[in-house]
Parts: sequence; structure tokens; C-alpha cells
Amino acid sequence: MKHKIGFNKLNRVPAHRKALIRNMMTVLFKHERIVTTRAKAKEVQRFSEKEITRAKVDSVHNRRMVARKLWDEAILAKLFTDIAPRFKERNGGYTRILRIGERAQDAADMVVLELVDRKTDEKQAEREKRKADKKAKASTEAKAEAGDAPASK
Repeated sequence: MKHKIGFNKLNRVPAHRKALIRNMMTVLFKHERIVTTRAKAKEVQRFSEKEITRAKVDSVHNRRMVARKLWDEAILAKLFTDIAPRFKERNGGYTRILRIGERAQDAADMVVLELVDRKTDEKQAEREKRKADKKAKASTEAKAEAGDAPASK
């Protein structure tokens, strides 16, 4: 029976487990998306949702409470100034877990843990813009060639 089992120990001692969750939360808030195993993602999701909820109200007390888990000051500032205000109107459900298949070595279920309204990366947006410009240029060149070519009978 699985009564009163509050969390997944992830086969780690408490200090290692806490450090793992802290580091994964820091990376999640930095990149707004991480690839990990399903068990780790579920644990990180629990903690990160609580920290986002706390960061929605910017006070000294809340900053200190979140700073106990997030030791990187830049990420802490990003959480309070950038991430939490985006979720002001949302009551929970700040992250999503998307399954991506199994890992080749040990067949562990791999997932993507990401913030729900993750901003598209600037580099990716630039790449998509370049790709669209390239397609537009190719289509205009094709039209120009079609117009220049003599009609064959």
C-alpha cells in the first residue's frame, strides 16, 4: 500500500535530492524549459509551481523564502521581475510536462518540463525570420524566371 508517501525520494540521500531539485529549478527558470526524466520532472514541478506562486507577490519576505531554494541572484531577480508577472492572472498550472519518448540507454521515460507561456527564444525567432525571408526570396526569383522564360508551343 502507498499510504502517506508524500514525495519521490529519487533514490538519493536528502542532501543530494535537495541539491538536484534546486539546480533543476534554477535551470528551469533560466531557460524556461528542461529535458529530464518523468520522475524528476514531477518533483521539480511541485517545487517550482510553489516558488512561482510565492513570487507573484514581490515582498522582502517572499524574496527571502524563495532565495532559500534559488541561490542564484540573477535567476531570483528574473523570477520576480519577468516570470511571475506573466502568471499574475493564472491560478496554478504554470508548468507543463510533455513526453518525448524513452532514453536509449535505460528506457527511462524522458519529458520536457517547461513554463506554460514560455517566451520563444530570440535566436529561434531570428532563425524563423531568416527562413521565411529565404522562402519569400526563392518564390520571387521563381516568379521572375517564369516571367522571363519564353513560352514554348
